[in-house]
Amino acid sequence: MATDYDTPRKTDEELHEESLEELKARRADAQSGQVDIDEEDAAENLELPGADLSGEELTVRVVPKQTDEFTCSRCFLVHHSSQLARGEGAKSVCKDCD
Repeated sequence: MATDYDTPRKTDEELHEESLEELKARRADAQSGQVDIDEEDAAENLELPGADLSGEELTVRVVPKQTDEFTCSRCFLVHHSSQLARGEGAKSVCKDCD
């Protein structure tokens, strides 16, 4: 960005006053109480604790653990056998948790 060196420069006091005015304006905006949230979208995605989800269906295909996979005994994630750091069976630990 080009700088015009011929323009009058502002003093520290003027800069301080400008920044105070900006802060006051920002605070007034923040305290205005206006929220830019679409209420319909917010209500649609809101899940209440204890809500009845018995009518909901899974949208993720669940695949059983394969023979070349193991469940980490620390993070409880299913990993491919190439991620096995140590242990066997119920005491298997993945490389991330080791």
